Amino acid sequence: MRDVLPEITRWHERGDRVALATVVGVQRSAPRPPGAKMAVNDRGEVVGAVSGGCVEGAVVVVAEQVLAGDDPHLLHFGIADADAWDVGLPCGGEIDVWVQAYEPGRFEEIARTGGRAAEVTVLEGARPGAKLLVEADGVRDGSLGAPELDDEAARAAGELLWVEKSERRDSVFVDVVYPAPRLILFGAVDVAASLCKLARAAGWRPYVVDPRARFATPDRFPEAEQVIVAWPEEAFATLGGIDRATSIAVLTHDPKLDDAALEIALRSQARFVGAMGSRRAQATRRERLLAAGMSDEELGRLAAPLGLDLGAVSGEETALSILAEVVAARHGRDGGRLAHARGRIHEVAA
Repeated sequence: MRDVLPEITRWHERGDRVALATVVGVQRSAPRPPGAKMAVNDRGEVVGAVSGGCVEGAVVVVAEQVLAGDDPHLLHFGIADADAWDVGLPCGGEIDVWVQAYEPGRFEEIARTGGRAAEVTVLEGARPGAKLLVEADGVRDGSLGAPELDDEAARAAGELLWVEKSERRDSVFVDVVYPAPRLILFGAVDVAASLCKLARAAGWRPYVVDPRARFATPDRFPEAEQVIVAWPEEAFATLGGIDRATSIAVLTHDPKLDDAALEIALRSQARFVGAMGSRRAQATRRERLLAAGMSDEELGRLAAPLGLDLGAVSGEETALSILAEVVAARHGRDGGRLAHARGRIHEVAA
């Protein structure tokens, strides 16, 4: 949604009527994931894409029909044949596309302001086009037509909100918007500056935390979203706590700082927690944290030594190694070489 929202907002504000097409189902190797969007206005302008250009023309035709007053449409495209409008996906994949009239609401407002929410839409059945909005705090708006349907949709939305994935569930589509992922770096060290730069380039929001004001300055970390001079407990409170989409990297090599951060992070909902240091340092750290009352299960969440095995030498290469592991963990991967992997390169929901 964020990709097309600025343009369709501009169209709507100048009085255009807009149709919105959304990929709601993917099988095999399709070029765009569920949630990908394309918008068409009544002037014939187009923004976004639902494929690599293979089926956009056919989707525009249906979008124009919706703009002329037709009901929403659920389209299916596979390998090109007469049943698929004589168009299709040469990659051999299949996609389902939902086309509806666009009406801005709370979902678009949340997407615009970098919030987290899911909009559930009925694709088939008695009420196609019915919607239920589920916000991150569980607040709902709208209805799919029956309380039991709303409850089931809310459960699916609650699950997908935090894995940050849009997905079709039977006859409904759960469309998820979420802020850019957050990476909290404990330790105002040199590698943190490189990490901030790489994280920004990859679309993440990096934060730097260190109680040592001499080192934790905005000038040293211009790419950071925020530099916080505080001990971990206070810093986490300043950042609004740790949610299931937060990744944390501990970088200082100072037991006083590292251990204080890890005792909180490893007992939180953080998606990923890692710490730098040699294997000998990890062993002594583990002994300290066990003595402090942490469990084997809690310590089992710790990725340490932090980073993928890239043979990194420079600070920039070390930052790349660390961010690579963080990104892999976010997507449920181990971070090995694709040449040695099996299965899909890009996992998308069917």
